[in-house]
Amino acid sequence: MENKIKQGWIEVSPKESNLEIIDVGERHFRRKKAFITGIAGQDGSYLAEYLLELGYEVHGIVRRNSTPEHQENRINHLDDKIYTYYGDLLDVASINNLLTKIMPDEIYNLGAQSHVRVSFEIPQFTVQTNVLGTLNMLEAYRTICPKAKFYQASSSEMFGLSVDEDNSQRETTPMNPVSPYGCSKVFGYNIIKNYRKAYKLHCSSGILFNHESPRRGSNFVTSKVVKAAVRIKLGLQDKLELGNMDAYRDWGHAEDFVKAMHLILQQPSPGEWVVATGETHSVREMCEYVFNRLDLNYKDYVIQNPKFLRPEELPYLKGDCTRIKKLGWKPKYTFETLMDDMIDHWLEIYKK
Repeated sequence: MENKIKQGWIEVSPKESNLEIIDVGERHFRRKKAFITGIAGQDGSYLAEYLLELGYEVHGIVRRNSTPEHQENRINHLDDKIYTYYGDLLDVASINNLLTKIMPDEIYNLGAQSHVRVSFEIPQFTVQTNVLGTLNMLEAYRTICPKAKFYQASSSEMFGLSVDEDNSQRETTPMNPVSPYGCSKVFGYNIIKNYRKAYKLHCSSGILFNHESPRRGSNFVTSKVVKAAVRIKLGLQDKLELGNMDAYRDWGHAEDFVKAMHLILQQPSPGEWVVATGETHSVREMCEYVFNRLDLNYKDYVIQNPKFLRPEELPYLKGDCTRIKKLGWKPKYTFETLMDDMIDHWLEIYKK
């Protein structure tokens, strides 16, 4: 129970009305309440699982048009353990009503239009969701539950073409985004700092580099490559078409990254932290590893197609995660074990 109290419980007055209060000597505790936007997404589902393990009461919003792919819905297995509500970051009234009802201790704003190439095709929707959605959440937080802690999902795409002399990006690296998605995330990052200073709020940003998992949508390059390679191995597909194969990314596992999100909100003072592995690999290297793992040569199956290129390419990302590691965060997965996890998942799916 002592570990639970440290993680998923908060000290309260004995008069506070709540579903579950425990007494430890003369002290009284209840479960912490977390509110997650985008709970049905890759990150939201892993974060919900982790917070449940710590003893949290978990609430989250799901967009009515959120649908699973071939895999099971990411949160179906949590249905009897979490509280979910239909909602939208652009619906101010529903957000306000939910926060008033729940009064969370921690808010994780993960909901977004998060596909970079797609942001060039739907820039207005991307900006509406990522900019106005974040602002709506902040305003509701500021006016309804300002004593809570707020986590903003920021992105390495904000750095764009900026790289420090040691070929890494860190919290102090200038931001020079090259996509509508990256631009929208810069607004969220800056408005978080503005609200923190102006209203004395405990709101922080995690600048997350690419993080993947078996739950990643198939329109993202990692899932696209792994899924196609497995299908080719099983005779279900002939070729794989990709865009820029020489783009370098710092890929980690979402299961590791959501633990960093939680860790950030446990700090006494808010701020910004880069969350990354500190390693970078190209799309070509990823193809080579995945196809080799399946006893295939990617050169026999992968074709570059210009239609998958972005209007402006981002060639290189590698994060310096020194500051978050000083807080005690250490990723469990390597690039190779991440790919293995995804390969094993899709092999299991297609062999059923």
